Amino acid sequence: MTQTSPVRRALISVSDKSGVEAFARRLSAAGVELVSTGGTAAMLRKAGLAVRDVSELTGFPEMMDGRVKTLHPKIHGGLLALRDNAEHLAAMKAHDIPAIDLLVVNLYPFEETVARGAGYEECVENIDIGGPAMIRAAAKNHGHVGVVTDPDDYEAVAAEIESTGGLSTALKRRLAAAAYARTAAYDAAISAWFAKEIGDDYPKTIAFAGRLKQSLRYGENPHQSAAFYLSGDKRPGVATARQVQGKELSYNNLNDTDAAYECLAEFGEEKPAVVIVKHANPCGVAIADSLADAYARALMCDPVSAFGGIIALNRRLDRATAEKITEIFSEVVIAPEADADALDVLSAKKNVRVLLAGALPDPAAPGRYFKPVAGGFLVQARDNGVIRAEDLKIVTKRQPSAAELADMLFAFKVAKHVKSNAIVYAKNGATVGVGAGQMSRVDSSRIAARKSADAAQAAGLSEPLAKGSVVASDAFFPFPDGLLAAAEAGATAVIQPGGSIRDADVIKAADEAGLAMAFTGMRHFRH
Repeated sequence: MTQTSPVRRALISVSDKSGVEAFARRLSAAGVELVSTGGTAAMLRKAGLAVRDVSELTGFPEMMDGRVKTLHPKIHGGLLALRDNAEHLAAMKAHDIPAIDLLVVNLYPFEETVARGAGYEECVENIDIGGPAMIRAAAKNHGHVGVVTDPDDYEAVAAEIESTGGLSTALKRRLAAAAYARTAAYDAAISAWFAKEIGDDYPKTIAFAGRLKQSLRYGENPHQSAAFYLSGDKRPGVATARQVQGKELSYNNLNDTDAAYECLAEFGEEKPAVVIVKHANPCGVAIADSLADAYARALMCDPVSAFGGIIALNRRLDRATAEKITEIFSEVVIAPEADADALDVLSAKKNVRVLLAGALPDPAAPGRYFKPVAGGFLVQARDNGVIRAEDLKIVTKRQPSAAELADMLFAFKVAKHVKSNAIVYAKNGATVGVGAGQMSRVDSSRIAARKSADAAQAAGLSEPLAKGSVVASDAFFPFPDGLLAAAEAGATAVIQPGGSIRDADVIKAADEAGLAMAFTGMRHFRH
């Protein structure tokens, strides 16, 4: 049975003051006494509201630059006392402890302070102590006390007090759950910052938190529930982008769009680039002198798989490219920005989700990935390895040409984002065959070659696109067979990590086939 407890006194102490004046005005009009601290009290008084200072309630001034103001028995006694316990009531009366029925607190902006690159001492000063202590006290005593930590809850709380004079058990429980989630997230942010400051990449205890952005219709499949949470990381991409048109993003949309935009980031802004992804794997990637040409060349690699795919572009989307995109069905289009007339063209396809991310992520930036396993989760650094021409070791008798070298680096960037075992054929800055996710690297080579032949047939060409291409492998060739399969498909140069105990056999096979081959010394497994 839902019960309502009266709200006669509220303690308000907030760092984020958005909406608090209007909220406090509604509380005051409902007969609630307002108690407040420092800047919050000053703001409310300026708004014409009657406010009692915390120092008046406790009998102690705020001190130590505000570090000590609410850490007092009259505050915590007022929050923790059980209103239906005679001993607690007697203690309140004996020590002149007034009941606090509603606590409104949001915390010092620690996360924001860290995010803007503040120094160590400033970050420490923005670790809130009194706020979390009060929140936890009020949340523990939620049978009698309401606790508000999110301005989004002001409306529900004010409306209930106005209509009933108090708060229902159901609302207080919901607020308490939100309060503990907030303090947990706050402490997670602090512990992560400390671990980074002391250079402890994998501390004995690790915590992470997220804020709900979107409840999803379902997960990968309709029988799986799902939701989308924000970590607070400002890395440009699917989490920070604004959606300007289209249906609500699904779990698979979000996952695939992230894969597309992260792959796109490898190519920076030097030349127009387009990545088309299907089921988290690139099925077409290209760079060109114009965005429209890059899209056309990316699409040519595998037009069948591209149907219903995700399109990521590294430049401001223009009308010409938008017109090409609308020629087939796509689930999502993501770009840093878009021209108004490009958006007008895409608006004809009302179901297409269009996201504007503002910028490209840095492929070399550090970060962490978390993966659940039974009984725990794996944590690893983001694969931010970047290979440049100077990192390559040419191991064959034949040196690659300048054009081959450029395509080798291009193909290896794509292979980094293809599920292992990954084989990528590329020619003139475009993929011409992608083999993904096979248990055998030879099978990946064959599938990529078949994709190349199919694409050529679809384009009305007489020979496979892979003829005269280069081939990239995400890990070493353990035997010459995978490399020979690539040579049979028409590849003239190979880029791979190297490191197999049979490297000498593979190099010999490459020399006999007249291939140029480079070792990167870095692999890119993607599971």
